[in-house]
Amino acid sequence: MRKSPWVLIVFVLIGGLLGGILGEILHVMAPQGTIQSIFSTHFMPGINPPLTVDLVLIKLVLGFSLKINILSILGMFVGIYLYKHV
Repeated sequence: MRKSPWVLIVFVLIGGLLGGILGEILHVMAPQGTIQSIFSTHFMPGINPPLTVDLVLIKLVLGFSLKINILSILGMFVGIYLYKHV
């Protein structure tokens, strides 16, 4: 049975989203120290500041930003694993 690549994208996105949420919760709930510093580490690839094109009649603002932490990456791998075994 052939699986759709769209299903893989959905699994990866949901895994990353749930991992990111769990990372933010642990960042807030964990005591000060090593664990909190691990979960507070993130990087934000994207366009900063957003690209702005002012055409007088229309003003377009284009940009994106991702906040990726360790648990969101782990969640993406779990999503790939579940995709392969479901």
